[in-house]
Amino acid sequence: MKAMILAAGLGKRMRPLTDYCPKPLLPVAGKPLIVHHLERLREAGIDEVVINVSYRAEQITDALGDGGAFGLHIHWSRETTPLETGGGIQQALPLLGEEPFLLINGDIWCEALPDPQALKGDDLAHLVLVKNPLHHPDGDFGLMTGRVNQTSTERLTYAGISVIHPALLAGQPPGAFPLAPLLRSAIENQQVSGEQYSGHWVDVGTPERLAELESHLRHGG
Repeated sequence: MKAMILAAGLGKRMRPLTDYCPKPLLPVAGKPLIVHHLERLREAGIDEVVINVSYRAEQITDALGDGGAFGLHIHWSRETTPLETGGGIQQALPLLGEEPFLLINGDIWCEALPDPQALKGDDLAHLVLVKNPLHHPDGDFGLMTGRVNQTSTERLTYAGISVIHPALLAGQPPGAFPLAPLLRSAIENQQVSGEQYSGHWVDVGTPERLAELESHLRHGG
């Protein structure tokens, strides 16, 4: 299985830290945030990774190169302007191939990796969900007996980790578009499974949350 790391965002909420450094390269526990992802993927036996880049792209490509230093082969998907999540994945599909792939938001911290064989039947996605953080109290989706829904009163938050089938994006015109509406449509069609992860997870979206993660890891969390 291949993996895709989303790393093309502008990192506006992380300013001033991202004024001169793209968010994936911000240091956490002594190494860039995205390197933690790469090392975790390699440990899981994944050796081909697609990374989309836009903002300060050259800094990221120069830092990571072809992935050889991490025991991986990195394929770069360069976006002249950010294409949002859906458009970014669609542009990268020729690099990802026709099989399901692991999708990771580059600005999260999480040790969870779903089973590469998570997709069953005609499912188009498998989502990792977590308890709602303070900054997202209403959550995103419900989860019952391994199936994701939009009707449960108890909601969980999408962790930014999933297994995606390329068919989820079938028929979408090129250009910028979000992934969320496609996921919601697939959920309505009973084509999305899910799991809840109870370990440590952080959406590293602000300088404060980055500092909290650094403290957590420094103290053996």
